[in-house]
This record gives sequence, C-alpha cells and structure tokens, in this order.
Amino acid sequence: MSGPTFLRAWWAQRSPAAGAAVMATGSVSLGLHLTGYEVLSRVALGLACVSWAVLAAGFGVRLVREPQRWRAEAGTPGALTAVAATTVLGTGFSALGRQTLAEALLALAAVLWPLLLVQVARHWRRHMPGAVFLCSVATQGLAVLGATLAGAEATAWLAHAALALFWLGLVLYCCVLALFDLRQVTEGLGDQWVAGGALAISALAGARLIAADSARLYLWDDDDRGVLRAVTVALVVLDLAWYAVLLVAEAVRPRRGYDVRRWATVFPLGMTATAVLSVAAVFEARWLKGPGQVLLWIAVAAWLAVAAGAVAAASAGIRSTAPR
Repeated sequence: MSGPTFLRAWWAQRSPAAGAAVMATGSVSLGLHLTGYEVLSRVALGLACVSWAVLAAGFGVRLVREPQRWRAEAGTPGALTAVAATTVLGTGFSALGRQTLAEALLALAAVLWPLLLVQVARHWRRHMPGAVFLCSVATQGLAVLGATLAGAEATAWLAHAALALFWLGLVLYCCVLALFDLRQVTEGLGDQWVAGGALAISALAGARLIAADSARLYLWDDDDRGVLRAVTVALVVLDLAWYAVLLVAEAVRPRRGYDVRRWATVFPLGMTATAVLSVAAVFEARWLKGPGQVLLWIAVAAWLAVAAGAVAAASAGIRSTAPR
C-alpha cells in the first residue's frame, strides 16, 4: 500500500463529529480571551482554524467525490458541527476586531444551517445520543455570532435576527430533549455532555444579546431586557446543573480511553466557562469571575488530555494502515 493510499484510508475514518474538536478549541479560546490570556487564546484560535480548514477540505472532497456518503453523513447530528464550529471561529475573530472575516463566516454558517438542519431533523427518532442537541447548538451559535457582530457594528436588524434564533434554539432544545436517551448520561462516550453545552451556548447568546444593546441602537426596552436577563440566568443555572449531573455520572461510571466524541465533552466544559465569564461581565457579577476561571482551567486540562488521546489514536491509526 503506497503512502498516499494509507493516508487516504486513515482520513476516510474521520467522521463529521470530528468538527467538535474545532468547537472545543474555539470555546477554550473564547474563555482565555475573556480572562486576559491573549497569547494562549490566539494559539488556541489558530489551532481551531487549522482544524476547521482540514475538515472543510474533507467536507468538500466528499461532496464532490462521494456524494452518496456525503448525503448519508449530512443526515447525522454530527454534521451540524460544521455550522457550530464556523460560528465559534467567527465569534473568536470578531473578538479580535476582524469583523469582515467574522461576517463571512456568519454568512457561510447561515447558508449551511438550514440545509443541514432539515437533513438532520428528517432522521430524528426516539432514544437519540447527546449529539442530537447539536441542532440547538448550531442555532445558538448563529445567535451568538449575530449578536456579537450586531454589538460591534451597531446593526439593529442583525440583533433582532439573533434574538429570533435565540428563541428558536431554545424551542429546538426542548424538542430534542424529548428524544434524548437518558441512559446516555451513564453510558455515553462523550457526546452526552452536549446536553449541557447547548444550554451554555444559549446562555452566552443571551449575554451577547444584552451586551449588544446601546444608546445608539436601543434594541430592548426594560421589559425585554428583564426577560433576557431572567432567561439567561436560568440557562446558566440549568447548565451548571447538567454539568454536576454529568460529572457525577463520569465519576460513578468512568469511561476510559480516547474516543472522538470526547471532543464533545470538552466543548461544553469550555462553553460553560465562557458563558459564566460572559454573564459575570455583562451583569457586573464579579463574584462569578472566580468560578468562571476555575471552570476554564478545568476545560483547558480536559482539552490537553483529549488532544493527547487524539494524537495517540492518530499515530496508531497511521501505523496500522502504513505499508509493511
């Protein structure tokens, strides 16, 4: 077997769920940015960009060369990591002041979102794994990036579109919660954590919507702002509750060994930290900053552990398909 052939064989094993690695790295980058670790944040964002580019290339190649396989994978919840990962990257670039690039990523995500969401929703059924919550995550990712750009560029229509996506994301969460197999809490191999991650990115969307308001825009009146604040706080509380339940489940029934779905564990950890830190800043709740930083470093430690597992698994995969 030639070198290119065994590399192609290894690459063929990559699944759409690998996009969770970009989401995880991007969420950690956002948290590091919020806590002032700018160099580490940019390093993480760079790694997320490289991973995104590799996965985007694979996405395009499969669409052209293996359309049947592409259609089959597009119907799986993991396909929505393409949308969520793109919005997380866009939010990171917006934080750096690269608004034009962030807008381009928002446009790309907005085009992919309805196409993939419809495909995934057609395959909904009972007893789904945690990846089913990516329907809500992808929608809220658009809300986060839209609200972030609306605040940065004082664009009212974008803020209102983000608000509509925010509520739609919550509706989708309630819909897929009824389909989620609760046994995954103790049996899942990593993506069960997305049940909490969807609430974390929803809370971040709520915080960004509130932060987008200004005297220049005057987006929300007192009643609107009050509702957004109450819902955002409730989302943070629910997210932390999921965090505690899933953490206890991991301790009671450890699932050792690397699995690509473990990136879907790191993403909620990083996004929970980012949401808590964002709420602390927007609501001027300084007492939340300390817990947010603790959650962030837990996410960083988890990222390092999963990254080490991914490197080891990739090395083993290449060795197993290498010519002898």
